[in-house]
Amino acid sequence: MSKQVFEMEFEGRHLQIETGEIAKQADGAVFVRFGDTVVLSTACCADEPKGGDFFPLTVDYIEKQYASGKIPQSFLRREGSPDAHQTLSARLIDRPIRPLFAEGFRNEVQLVNTVMSCDPACPQEMAAMLGASLALCISDIPFDGPVAGVVVGRINGKFIIDPSVDEKALSDINLTVAGTKEAIMMVEAGAAEVPEEEMLDAIMFGHEAIKRLCEFQEKIIQAVGKPKREIQLYAPDPEIKKDIYSRINDRMVDAIDHTMDKLERQDKIDALKNEILDDYDAREYDTEKDHNATMMMVNDILEGMVAQEVRRLIIEDKVRPDGRKVDEIRPLDAQVDLLPRAHGSAMFTRGQTQVISTTTLGPLSDAQIIDSLTGEGNKTFMHQYNFPPYSVGEIGRMGRPGRREIGHGALGERALSYVIPSIEEFPYTIRCVADVVESNGSSSQASICASCMSLMAAGVPIKGTVSGIAMGLITDDPSRAPDKETNHYTILTDIQGMEDHFGDMDFKCAGTKNGITALQMDIKIHGVTRDVLSEALAQANKARAEIREVMEKAIPAPRKEVSKYAPKMVTFNIDPDKIREVIGTGGKVINDIIATCGQVKIDVEDSGKVTIYHTDKAMIEKARQRIDDIVREAKVGEIYEGKVTRVENYGAFVNLFGDTDGLCHVSRLDWKYVDDANNFVKVGDTLKVVVIGLEEGKIKLSHREFIEKPADFVERPERPERPAGPRNGGTHDHGGKPRNGGNRGGNRR
Repeated sequence: MSKQVFEMEFEGRHLQIETGEIAKQADGAVFVRFGDTVVLSTACCADEPKGGDFFPLTVDYIEKQYASGKIPQSFLRREGSPDAHQTLSARLIDRPIRPLFAEGFRNEVQLVNTVMSCDPACPQEMAAMLGASLALCISDIPFDGPVAGVVVGRINGKFIIDPSVDEKALSDINLTVAGTKEAIMMVEAGAAEVPEEEMLDAIMFGHEAIKRLCEFQEKIIQAVGKPKREIQLYAPDPEIKKDIYSRINDRMVDAIDHTMDKLERQDKIDALKNEILDDYDAREYDTEKDHNATMMMVNDILEGMVAQEVRRLIIEDKVRPDGRKVDEIRPLDAQVDLLPRAHGSAMFTRGQTQVISTTTLGPLSDAQIIDSLTGEGNKTFMHQYNFPPYSVGEIGRMGRPGRREIGHGALGERALSYVIPSIEEFPYTIRCVADVVESNGSSSQASICASCMSLMAAGVPIKGTVSGIAMGLITDDPSRAPDKETNHYTILTDIQGMEDHFGDMDFKCAGTKNGITALQMDIKIHGVTRDVLSEALAQANKARAEIREVMEKAIPAPRKEVSKYAPKMVTFNIDPDKIREVIGTGGKVINDIIATCGQVKIDVEDSGKVTIYHTDKAMIEKARQRIDDIVREAKVGEIYEGKVTRVENYGAFVNLFGDTDGLCHVSRLDWKYVDDANNFVKVGDTLKVVVIGLEEGKIKLSHREFIEKPADFVERPERPERPAGPRNGGTHDHGGKPRNGGNRGGNRR
């Protein structure tokens, strides 16, 4: 196929799709140009189905550093493993695409999206989602697309599509929405306490733009799309299914319908499953492959049996597996201060889901450096989520966070980021770590609740209490988007693990009493409508208020002081021209301050803002005094009681502060005539002086103002400074000049 080009104007930017020239051996490939953003998206599908009880779809999102004119800073100068942003972007593309493959599709599919050029004004993630959809649609891979996504922002009350990096900084909504022409498939949002109806308007505004992108894709598919290949979809053997249902269906229904506790219910279900699995495992098979295929099929039938009964129970009887009403939350508990040495700690429990979260405060220099294609920045608030295998009673690998942990951590970070104080208000780096210690669904929202209380316990002055809830959806026909007229559905509040696993939607909502701060929606069906979203948000609002009440009983407001184990802090400003004097050559001066002041941490910004951290306020004040002495300048009229550091015949050198000395000339020591300053004062004496002049870096002092003036005093001309001559082989000393070479300004020792 020769190269073909398709173009459209989209929200004031040029969108161009090229196909037929690049990556021609892939099953489908498109070259997406969105402004100056360029993404290559490819799709490949295995010829034979893969064993297993899931659809093996892999979505990769790869950012090349050359896309923004950078060389990787790794040792090998190559791109390494995907960072958190690339992982989250891959998940973003996967979530609306996965539900559009047929049930029983088992052929492995891989989508690779490579960002080759980055235009900050044109989101590369949305270009990649469009490319992934098109690569599938024009290929021979069966896929019920197209799908598209956009970013929605709002500036001064006006919605905009695909805002630039600069526009995002001004927006009070950061919403990513994806879907087909008919319905919404995925929502990912952060918002500055935006009311539910306004968020719904933003979602629907985004959907209108999605429709235009889907229509554009349809024209391309019609022009270059290949006929879809025949794929054998996996389906259980009807005879085996009939056998299993006839033997245990009634007992399975009883186990699900009448057992409230998760572990007890799971034990009963497992016992029934094992009864069947053991039977089929003991049978004779021609080959090991036949044995494995049959065992997988039996397991699928058993899972389907559980799913069928859970869904029927909710849709028809409005009864949930644990006996709750559809809008009822599991028992709640909230505690703070579990960990005495952590700067802040809290535990939130909802039913059999339990999370312990800690908050650690550090200096601004502990901020995470983010080096992305659109620029480098510092992140001073981090929220991390851990899901160890013991939380669900299993044995598993412990190590680097997976995609799910990164995703849940980012969701919590987004939800809480809108209530975190600015650096000017609270100049700390803040790290929250949420450890799931028990899980039965909705652990990501429990982590938000626990981390919010942990922040409050740590004394972080957050703007409001953030609570989160996960909503679910069960429809009577999962093959279509639900609506009230033809496809009945039930919305569930606070879904547990079984309802999440067998349900059609996982809709997470977090926010304060004033509005939403984060949304995330994943579905397994072909989209949802505004009515469904509106009903889910209203139900979630009621649940969040109930949860917030429990949280605020445990800790009603942020503490006024940080923990005694947390670093205390003082912030002040110095003249930017003095920064190099505070730092010193090779950091000598500031390192000496740190070493002599209890290893304080000092952040010095280019603007002259200085922040000092230490658990001991006395050490902070000591370090501040050292810095004040370095940058301080004497002013005419200021009075000091300083120690005499050196005496010459023509006058005495007096230390005023820090390394700053001034000269009290012999004629200013007394109203009476003094022939030699050595006859009036000694090194180590304390001398009260006033600054009477600043000339060419020299500080002139006078002491006689503090002695009673004789009635017959007559002012004599000030005699010039007379060096006493070199002593001990040294060089001449000149009055008022700095010793030891001095610093800029000529007044430092």
